[in-house]
Amino acid sequence: MRAKVTSAPSTHPQATGGAASSQWPDGHPRRKQILLVLCLSLLAGVIDNTVLNTALPTLARVLHAGTSSLQWIVDAYTLCFAALLIPAGALGDRYGRRLSLIGGLSVFALGSLAAALAPSAGVLIADRVLMGFGAAFVMPATLSILNAVFPPRERAQAIAAWSAVAGVGVIIGPTLGGLLLAHFWWGSVFLVNVPIVAVALAGVLWVVPETAEPGRRPLDAVGTVLVGGALVAIVDAIIEAPTRGWTGLETLAETAMGLAALAIFVGWELRVEHPLIDLRVFSSRAFSAASGSITVTFFALFGSLFVFTQYLQLVHGYSPLSAGVRALPFAFATGALSPLSPALAKRLGNRALVSAGLALMGLGLLDLSTAGVDTGYPALALAVAIMGAGMGLVMAPASSTIMTTVPAHQASAGSAVNDTIREVGGTLGVAIVGSIAAAVYRSRLSSKLAAHHAPGFVVHIATGSIAAADAVGKSIGGARGGEIVQAAHEAFTSAMALGMRVAGGIAVAGAVAAFAVIPRSPRPRVASLAPADVELVATGSAA
Repeated sequence: MRAKVTSAPSTHPQATGGAASSQWPDGHPRRKQILLVLCLSLLAGVIDNTVLNTALPTLARVLHAGTSSLQWIVDAYTLCFAALLIPAGALGDRYGRRLSLIGGLSVFALGSLAAALAPSAGVLIADRVLMGFGAAFVMPATLSILNAVFPPRERAQAIAAWSAVAGVGVIIGPTLGGLLLAHFWWGSVFLVNVPIVAVALAGVLWVVPETAEPGRRPLDAVGTVLVGGALVAIVDAIIEAPTRGWTGLETLAETAMGLAALAIFVGWELRVEHPLIDLRVFSSRAFSAASGSITVTFFALFGSLFVFTQYLQLVHGYSPLSAGVRALPFAFATGALSPLSPALAKRLGNRALVSAGLALMGLGLLDLSTAGVDTGYPALALAVAIMGAGMGLVMAPASSTIMTTVPAHQASAGSAVNDTIREVGGTLGVAIVGSIAAAVYRSRLSSKLAAHHAPGFVVHIATGSIAAADAVGKSIGGARGGEIVQAAHEAFTSAMALGMRVAGGIAVAGAVAAFAVIPRSPRPRVASLAPADVELVATGSAA
């Protein structure tokens, strides 16, 4: 008589994301070329996440975009990206990760072309949504394919290279954006994606194999709608809060709706037969802690970049190119430490490394929060480099932990979780830090201008954004205009400082939590028993 077994610990080779691939047990023979193509595909999406930061003052001026519109131009991409990553990863698992990569790159290129030609802020926001849709299919495919073509002994180093590209790409974006804006019109920051994607597509067609497991389960459409609606509601409530009021009825109602949709999503995923991803994987301390660490890292990074690039250009007066170049210490520090992090993790353990990385992120942000209107660049460069070093320590061990915890048949979905938490963290960073900075800027500048008896229409325009304040100050001219510009710079610097302190405090709290929660030696989570294992256990039970 056979015993019925549903799940138990197993060492079956395909049980976990950390096991060898059944297709290439010793690794794909062309895995190094595949890694290059995957990193190039990743780079296009990562650069676009931050290339826009350098162009924000230009967009504010050319498209007459206020702070809320600027936040939505940034967040429309990341929000669509975050909302679709898990279903996109699930579709890749079901219908083909290589196909997902090709389709995603193509849509991303089309959206980039449309964004480059956008005539208004509203159209640009819509085009950014299309770009986010395409990118959502690219990122989970890259990490899941990497996970399949590299054997376990090489996987940590490959993920470290992938993480280094993600980290360096974050800062290459502002520098590249500055270079393009110095020689071309603002649409070039989007148009540059097209040749990068063309080369990546050629590489995918030439060298990347299909790695998806056989079998096509239905897509969880209800879960997709719930998680997407929850994220949109929460982020919109945060972005519009400075205008509506943080305790306003509309803000509170929209936040409550978003949280309710998120709670329903969790309940639905735990009951549905074919969920987007098995949320029970979060019961693993290692997985949950790694996910939280990445969320905090990108929250702090994207939130700080949103205000810091405007500070460099509009307060210090740097050109877009000069501002981008002055962010490079972050990329250098991240690029230097990311390749070393796997070896450091073996020696010190993931707990110590991730905690130290988050602590460095927090210290860099708190240091940056002390910047004033006239702070010299060397002090800013040091703070930015400390942040970059922290990110370099966090990304590879955290990403590796996530991918070795998820079952192999859910590799794309697991990769999508890894990417989703990055984007959710980044989206919330821009929304929360940007909204805090906007509220403080508006309050401080209103008080200063009221003290100088500025006309009401001047106050209304100047408090919309620091770019608008600069424009109105220059149009008035003379001592009066100079007072408006100086007051705006002081108000924005104070607002940035508070935003940086919030982000830094969250990073430091994350470091403490990571040290308390991350196990010394996390074990990969295992999937259900394979049929052969069921037979063995059942036979043993019968005996």
